[in-house]
Amino acid sequence: MDLGISQRRAIVTASSAGLGFACAQALVREGVHVVINGRDRDNLEAAALQLRDLGAVDQVIAVCGNIENESTRAALFAACPAPDILVNNNGGPNPGRFGEWKRDDWIAAIDSNMLAPIAMIQGSIDGMVQRQFGRIVNITSAMVKSPRSPMGLSSAARTGLTAVCKGLSRDVAHANVTINNLLPERIDTGRQRQMAELAVTFKGITLEEAYDDIAQTIAAKRLGRPDEFGAACAFLCSAHAGFISGQNIGIDGGTYEGLI
Repeated sequence: MDLGISQRRAIVTASSAGLGFACAQALVREGVHVVINGRDRDNLEAAALQLRDLGAVDQVIAVCGNIENESTRAALFAACPAPDILVNNNGGPNPGRFGEWKRDDWIAAIDSNMLAPIAMIQGSIDGMVQRQFGRIVNITSAMVKSPRSPMGLSSAARTGLTAVCKGLSRDVAHANVTINNLLPERIDTGRQRQMAELAVTFKGITLEEAYDDIAQTIAAKRLGRPDEFGAACAFLCSAHAGFISGQNIGIDGGTYEGLI
């Protein structure tokens, strides 16, 4: 299927690896001009090179920095002043214990996973409305729908972002601007390896056993592939997805137990 977004322009934050990179890769394959972003310059340049190897030599710009910083956000918009597509991603807080989190921990989570993506949306959405085309996808978490206490910092901040975007999506739908959220669960990325390594430490098991335990929690009995996640993102960014907005879409191998 031709997604109808060739030559469109996109910003994908936190995209030097993992889910962000998978989304950038899927968009580049559709002919989209993509600005990628990451905090580690070497990793970012390696990611840019990999994307350019797809034949997209002139389609990929790399902007190094943390999107929590205003200067990084300004650099992203300088590289792509009129984005048609915005994919918001950022690393989440580590799991922990509710009783041990301090005020600074909560503020840091909100800065990273709520306020930074909101600022990126604020810098993009008016132009999208004026041009009568816009696709915003936030990468959040399955914990938005199925919270668990060790992930409280992440789920609290991402749920706040979800609420803001739900209301906003109704305001801009008339202009062919959509806002959706992708909720990953157990996708085989570096983040998932980090979770597996934590299980090794806390449970005294091998890494292979930790991965097998993770797979058994998924209805599909396997981890998701990053390319599957990227393909879902690319479709939400496509010309065919203009009637899908304000949605929270689980990419979880059928694991979510709720009805809605």
